[in-house]
Amino acid sequence: MRIRKLPPGAPLPLFETGGDTPTAPRYAGANAGRLQRWAERGILFGTSSWKYPGWKGLVYTRPYPSQRAFEQTCLAEYATLFPTVCADFALYDFPDPKTMRTMRAQTPEHFTISLKVTERITVKRYPDLPRYGAHAGTDNPDFLNPSLFLDQFLGPVAELGHKCGAIIFEFSAFSPATGITLPLFLRHLDTFFAQLPRTHRYSVEIRNSEFLTAEYLSLLQSHGVAHVLNNWTRMPGIHDQIRTSEILTAPFAVIRALLKPGRTYAQAVEFFQPYDAIKEVNPDIRNGVAATAARCVQEGRTLYAYVNNRAEGNSPKTIEAILDILDTYPVEKL
Repeated sequence: MRIRKLPPGAPLPLFETGGDTPTAPRYAGANAGRLQRWAERGILFGTSSWKYPGWKGLVYTRPYPSQRAFEQTCLAEYATLFPTVCADFALYDFPDPKTMRTMRAQTPEHFTISLKVTERITVKRYPDLPRYGAHAGTDNPDFLNPSLFLDQFLGPVAELGHKCGAIIFEFSAFSPATGITLPLFLRHLDTFFAQLPRTHRYSVEIRNSEFLTAEYLSLLQSHGVAHVLNNWTRMPGIHDQIRTSEILTAPFAVIRALLKPGRTYAQAVEFFQPYDAIKEVNPDIRNGVAATAARCVQEGRTLYAYVNNRAEGNSPKTIEAILDILDTYPVEKL
């Protein structure tokens, strides 16, 4: 086989250009072993989604014949490096059994797939946006509908088998127009989780900072549900949340490192895409994730730690920086 030599610093091709196979990048060599060692201790680092051409030369080194082929098959290459991934796409429509079977088939036995719950379950009032069509601006009759969740979400997800990780109920910020107050939200959650089988790892992500109370955490704990430690526009950062008393409410924990407080999603997309490099270092996110990982090791909890490209510009590199921080921790802290 002819090996094509690339000039120093030349980008690795993502799509096939003649059959050559680029050599494994430095990223895998520096991080694959560390990711595996942490996974063996129950600390699973992964990313929010995975179909990013901007990750070529880091996560992706295989040639793909087309963008379509890349999107359909790149999870297999991703899973040779990371132990878990968050399937954000499930937020927009209920999972398809065929897609779940494909994802299970493309990944190794140890791999886990977490999913956002479809917003038809988690939205109280649909935003007044074109993509919601006739539902825009109207109340959602299926808000926290347990029967719909069991049938249309957990049914297809069963195709993942033991590879199903955390199930994440992401609740957008409730405005006064929704009528949702903290007491009403807690009553909805209590009724809903009481009707679900305790066969999955459920977690709740809130985006109303005033909801992050002892009453909220106590309710989650009573159902064995994890609070999602999140970095988001109007929430205290992970580094602050992990210091909150009783913040870890289940035998497992979930992190979603999303946005710098004060920055909107649209601003982050414009600033960071095409997600091929770190554009802004965020020490609070890095240190918050590292501290949570260390605490989970100490307490024997599994941690699903998902980093988004919109946190710093390139989530694999952010994860690498977090691993570097953990390398400096004294052994007695771990």
